Amino acid sequence: MLVGINKNLSRRILQLAIPAIAGLSSQMIVSLVNTSMVGRLENTHIQLAAMGLGFLGTLAVTSFFSSMSTGTHVLIARRQGENNPLGVGEVLNSSLFVCCILGLVFGSLGYLFSYNIIDFFSTNDRVTSAGADFMRYQFIGLPFFLMIVSYRGFFFGIGHTKIFMISAILINIFNLVFNYMFMFGAAGFPKMELAGAGIGYTISMILGWLFFVSITFISEYRKHYQYYSRFKISKEVITQIIKISIPVSLQNILILLGFLVFVAIIGIIDTVAQAASNVVISALFLSIMPCFGFGIAAQTLVGQSIGKGSPRLAYAYGFETAKLGTLFTIFIGILFVCFPEAVLTVLTKEQTVIDSARSVLQIAGIAQIFYGSGIIFASALQAGGATVYVMFVEVLTHWIIFLPLTYFFGISLKGGINGAWMALPIYIVAYTTMNFMRFRSASWPKVNF
Repeated sequence: MLVGINKNLSRRILQLAIPAIAGLSSQMIVSLVNTSMVGRLENTHIQLAAMGLGFLGTLAVTSFFSSMSTGTHVLIARRQGENNPLGVGEVLNSSLFVCCILGLVFGSLGYLFSYNIIDFFSTNDRVTSAGADFMRYQFIGLPFFLMIVSYRGFFFGIGHTKIFMISAILINIFNLVFNYMFMFGAAGFPKMELAGAGIGYTISMILGWLFFVSITFISEYRKHYQYYSRFKISKEVITQIIKISIPVSLQNILILLGFLVFVAIIGIIDTVAQAASNVVISALFLSIMPCFGFGIAAQTLVGQSIGKGSPRLAYAYGFETAKLGTLFTIFIGILFVCFPEAVLTVLTKEQTVIDSARSVLQIAGIAQIFYGSGIIFASALQAGGATVYVMFVEVLTHWIIFLPLTYFFGISLKGGINGAWMALPIYIVAYTTMNFMRFRSASWPKVNF
């Protein structure tokens, strides 16, 4: 897979992937800084527990509906490849319409029932109160978040990932600034502690939405795609977006739940093993984040190639992107295997956790070498319309292979934390192999959805 890098294809891939990686990385940095700020509030353990519950509550909703970006992205890439700018504009308008409706409905429900949701999972009244306020204010921003999802799908699909990068950096800067102001009462703003983080999030979403709206008035986009002058919402396009997005939504939720179950299984071993696993999962997610940037590039270029009627070019872009992603994961794998202590020290100062996590990180480092290409092949398959197959692979490998083997190796065979984590390489190899085998077949690209 790594032999024979095509410079022309790789140059185009990197033009799309690097800005996407930068935008995604900025989101991860802000998440870490936000956690650090909450850790400086009074009654830190209450605030962190409340933030964790509130974050998971909103994450479940945003993970489910953020897949609308995939549906929008794939359809727009196809229309762009077909040289159909009016079709691109129609997809954008239809996506914005359905995302706005979904955001208003589920944002309202989340706002009204935030307390009930947090109270169901919390046994502490103070945690419930703080978490509900945080969650409630975040749900106000849901309509704006989902419309941003549509705009991102539009700019991904036409291959202008730099717009996403700029938007992500701006939104995250706004998020940090307003979080600080409202959490700590800076610059004359009211001190609202954790609730202030929810307000900061919503303000940043509104400003991010306004950024995208302003960009769409640039003549280069407005005149070419004519989404304002030829405004049209298509029931057929909405159906196509939803058809593509629902398997991705279910896949996102199953992955989230799967890792929660994984951590719960590790918790049977002991608390230190559970804490160590959480640290390694954080490192693993950070390491594979650029692979999602490569996946965005693959989805755009594969989708556009199919739209042009060139499946051979689609194959070439998919394989070339997988090569580049694997080169990156090899580098990260060497880092995890050879310098685990240095990586873990960045994430925690607790020596007992570091000692427990050291060998686990090395296992994860070897396994994740194969994960990047699996993610990229999955993204390429989604661009070709095989979203149900990708979801099936995730369900099979995660819930039928990974989680049962985690329990078997770690608990039944008493292998401890190292035994439990030995399930990860098996899961990743199975996941990547199944996606690769389908990608190399001739059956996955669909001209029509």
